[in-house]
Amino acid sequence: MQRFFFIALVVFLSCSISLAQRTVPASEKELAEITARGKELFSYDQAAWHSTDAVREVDPELTNVRGYVAGRSGDKWTVVYGRLNDARNKYLVAFEATQQSSPTEFKVTRFEKPKELSGYFLNAAKAIELTKASFEPAENRPYNVAVLPAEKGNIFVYYMPAQTRLGVFPLGGDVRFLVSSDGEKLLETRQLHRSIIEFSVPEGAKVETGFHTAVLDDVPEDTDVFHVLARKPSVPEMVVTQKFVYVIAIDGSIKYLMTTEAFRKIGQPKQ
Repeated sequence: MQRFFFIALVVFLSCSISLAQRTVPASEKELAEITARGKELFSYDQAAWHSTDAVREVDPELTNVRGYVAGRSGDKWTVVYGRLNDARNKYLVAFEATQQSSPTEFKVTRFEKPKELSGYFLNAAKAIELTKASFEPAENRPYNVAVLPAEKGNIFVYYMPAQTRLGVFPLGGDVRFLVSSDGEKLLETRQLHRSIIEFSVPEGAKVETGFHTAVLDDVPEDTDVFHVLARKPSVPEMVVTQKFVYVIAIDGSIKYLMTTEAFRKIGQPKQ
């Protein structure tokens, strides 16, 4: 019999009941939407990472920068670094990084006189500022912030624990906020996971898949997909909720496997 190796990552959440009382597993449409958001989160994170490296080559101190916002046009990202003005009606850009032919290559423009932006970049920056007051970190550690367009012109703001050690990939302690299109009103707060777990592979070990449990909802989260796409080595992830079991493939796609009751009958994966 072929033996499979698993890294078991159990998300212990300080919640005894699910926030969403689902009686059926997520539809293929809902799972596809989760995949799409997770992939976009990963792409956003890559753009932020590589553009920041490019900007630091121009100015290691990031002068006049309090934050950044990334936005996609077609298949290319633009990342602007700067701050809100005092009136909060313009985003003052000190550096603009535009993606070139490769997702890892960015061209940086520096503005001695800040470039004033309105529209999406302004509203996204306001959304970040708004949600900072509501975000409660699970641990005292660095967090990354990402903003993505949502339905009806609204804005998603994600807070995710940042990777701080090479080869160690955090999952959990993350939140998704939904903010109005003008960045002024908090519409919804979704706690994705409460505690933080970290995926790493011991030297010499071969891992077939990851595995974690979750109880806040009976579906995988956007950041579960992000985690699968970001971590190395690339392996699938099983997500066991209170009622249903799903698997996230290394391309971010999600499939429903079975009920949790059926899964328990066949036994959890062995390490």
